[in-house]
Amino acid sequence: MTEKENLEQFQEIIGYRFKNEALLYEALSHSSFANEKKGRRSNERLEFLGDSVLSIVVSSYIFHHEQKMPEGDLSKLRASLVCEKALFEFAKEIDLGEHIMLGKGEEHSGGRSRPSIVSDAFEAVIAAIYLDGGIEPARKHILRFMPKNLEHRDNVSFRDYKTALQEIIQKNPEEKVSYVLAEESGPAHDKKFKVNVMLNSNIIGTGVGSSKKSAEQQAAKEALSLMGYRVD
Repeated sequence: MTEKENLEQFQEIIGYRFKNEALLYEALSHSSFANEKKGRRSNERLEFLGDSVLSIVVSSYIFHHEQKMPEGDLSKLRASLVCEKALFEFAKEIDLGEHIMLGKGEEHSGGRSRPSIVSDAFEAVIAAIYLDGGIEPARKHILRFMPKNLEHRDNVSFRDYKTALQEIIQKNPEEKVSYVLAEESGPAHDKKFKVNVMLNSNIIGTGVGSSKKSAEQQAAKEALSLMGYRVD
């Protein structure tokens, strides 16, 4: 399949026609692909924006659909809907893995089925739709994946250590939690990220993962464990 055919097919699947196809091309371009194609941009910047668009749309959706749910439970529900595992499952519904453009090394190492790559591309596609058509098309695209019965959603049990840590720390308004990338290593098709979670200026946990998000989760998990909380 040519790149043009790939873009055409994916637009048919998601039911959205881009005015500027370059945005979709960028959203589907993994860093390993961009590194092999001179002058091409990867989807990393779009992923950053898509994460924020996804969060506001999902927050608004559950806020209006679960009007009796307290703030803490809303946070946990949102976390279950925007975590890497959930996005990977949503991406399967639109066969996103098959349409991501990968470098040869990533292609041969199974990148199309790697949750970190696919979930990042899922967020990048959201950003591309938002930049191309505005918030309403992006909202429509996101809401197609939202479960009808949120109250009994199985995935609420997904453990989001960052949210748990934030809820504990925010009880002390003067304290601030932040995540700092300490190290990035490995080839493009097998990156490893090391992240420190900071309480004000002190490191309270460190995590390693195949994506920044997973490394942040592991750092938060370690912080909770060191603080004496159960993290099973």
